[in-house]
Formats: sequence, structure tokens, C-alpha cells
Amino acid sequence: MFGTIRVWLAAAVSSAVLASGAQAHEVTPSIADLTVNDGQVTLDIRANLEAFVAGIDLTALEDTNESDASDEYDRLRALPPEELEAEMRRVWPRFAEDMRIITDLGPVKETLLDITVEPTPDLDLPRASILHITAELPPMASSVQIDWPASYGALVVRQQGVENPYTGYLTNGTPSDPIEITGGQAQTGLQAFLSYIPVGFDHILPQGLDHILFVLGLFFLSTRMGPLLWQISAFTLAHTVTLALGALGLVAVPGSIVEPLIAASITFVAVENILSKGFSPWRPLVVFVFGLLHGLGFASVLGEFGLPQDQFIPALIGFNVGVEVGQLTVIAMAFLAVGLWFGSKPWYRAYIAIPASAVIGLIGAYWFLERTILA
Repeated sequence: MFGTIRVWLAAAVSSAVLASGAQAHEVTPSIADLTVNDGQVTLDIRANLEAFVAGIDLTALEDTNESDASDEYDRLRALPPEELEAEMRRVWPRFAEDMRIITDLGPVKETLLDITVEPTPDLDLPRASILHITAELPPMASSVQIDWPASYGALVVRQQGVENPYTGYLTNGTPSDPIEITGGQAQTGLQAFLSYIPVGFDHILPQGLDHILFVLGLFFLSTRMGPLLWQISAFTLAHTVTLALGALGLVAVPGSIVEPLIAASITFVAVENILSKGFSPWRPLVVFVFGLLHGLGFASVLGEFGLPQDQFIPALIGFNVGVEVGQLTVIAMAFLAVGLWFGSKPWYRAYIAIPASAVIGLIGAYWFLERTILA
């Protein structure tokens, strides 16, 4: 029985290792800036074009290495800008069918004006390119709607050039609300708060594998509720502070520093789980320090697509609430999977907590090397 449990745990967490990869393969949301001038609607979409060209379904995907088309994605990643642009133009008809601009008087025909591709891509990071798309609006049209397929991942829509602009976060193939051309659809505080909760949750489940492993490292220290609550409270307080400071632009630390340290934090808590005999007095302080790092990681996600300036604080709070709900979901899943059934067993620590912590620590160590020496 013990051997079966250990094999199950090793297989489960090893699958997570295989599903992870370099930062270049991380799935990030696309961003669309919407402008209407002189009867024309323009969309400037900043996106990972390699995934679109390769035909990768980004629905609930964290890493392009999980796709059967990952080899094609890697080939496209290595292309010079002009060749990637040619590849995107080749698949443009398919893209134009999938992504639609619809007015209150019906759909319009999109035209690809230009493609801006990062000239010297860093193969360790996702390459950002911009599609410049335009369409003629029917006379008397008063609103537009963006229909974005789920297979293209998440899309942030930001209206430009009007007062009280619309901001939306599209997932699961849900189209945007009708966007009034003249503006006036800025979110209320409550709407911003509610709309950014799923953004924060999505960054934990399914996209935040490093944060998931850190939270699991906290879970496997002890089966008692007290130690877990102390750790979660310290972690929450810390990452809330640096998330707010980072989102406000008061603190900025390069990802090249933050990401390796986050990986090191995963290994540290896992090793301490193995070596310690229980909840130590310094554990909350250690978790708090590492929480500061994770908060900077969360802030970098928000920096990718920004927060609505007129409802900055409600959106920031909503994002943080989403992160907390995601973390608590991870803990609840871990408890239902092993804690509920085996947590009170005398062999739980020896045959579940320690092996799981060892695998988590190895993953963190591998990521640390990948993000430093192997970068």
C-alpha cells in the first residue's frame, strides 16, 4: 500500500514537471487596443503569434509544451521577424474567420493592415508581436463587439480615445459586451472588482504552477489547521503588499531576479518540510519573506495587461481576491485528495508528506537552475 501511494504521488507531480517548461513557452493573455476614427474601427492586438500560426488550442493551457504542436511552436519561435510575419499572413484567413468584429448593424470584414514583430526575440521569453487590423463601419453603427474564440486564450480589450472607456477580459469564448463607439462604458467599482476576480483565479488555476507548488509545500508541513492558517495568513499579507506596490509602480524588480527566487522559495519550504519536526517559530516569517517575492510575480502579470485607471483599486482588490480563492482551492483539493483520508495516519508524514515535499523541492531546484544557469 505504501509503495502504491509513493508511486502515485511521484507520478502525479512528475506529470507537473513534464507539463512545465521554459518561460518562452508560458501562455500569456493577448491585449487588444480598440480605436474608432472616421468610420473605421482599428484593433491593435499584441499576442503570441507563434501559438496562433501553429494552431495551438490555448483553452486552459498553461504552457505550449503541453500541446501536440509544441515542435512547430519552437520552430516558429526561432524564425526571424520577416519569416514569422509571412507565416502569420498565410494563416490570416483562418484567423479572420475565428476572430470577428460585430457591430449593432451586423459583422464587418477585417483587413490586416500590418504586423509588427519583435526584431530580436529573446528565446527565453514569449515573443510579443502586434497585429494591426482595421474594418469599415456601417453608417449609423453605434457599437462594436469583439468575438474572440476560446482556443486563442484570454484577451484583454481596452478602448482608446474616448472618455470613460470600456475595458474587458474575455475568456472561454465569451464575446465582449457591445462597446459604445462614443465611450461612456467605464466599469463601476463593483464591476471592476468582480471582473478581475477570475483574472486572479486564472493565474493560480490553471496557469500558476509555481505558485501551486509553493502552496502545496505549505500544506505538506503539517496536518494541523493552526500551522496552515499561520502560513497562509503570512503568505497572503506579504504578497498583498508587494502586489499593490508593484501594481502602483512603486516597486519594480526584473523577472530575471524574481522568477529564480520564486523557484528557490519552493525548494526551501519543501526541504524544511523534510528536515523539520513540525511547525517552527520562524516558519511564518520565512513564508512572509517568500510571499513578498510571489507578490512581485503577481504584479508582473498585471503589468502585462494593466488595470483600469479609473477603477484601479477595486480591480486590484478583485485580482487579489481571485488569487486567494485559487490558493484556497488548491489547499481544498489537496486536503480532499490526501489529507482527509490519510492525514491522521501514523505513516502520513513518512509516506506522503516527505515524498511529496521531496518531489516539490526537486521541481523548484530544477526551475531555479533553468531560470539562472540554463537561461
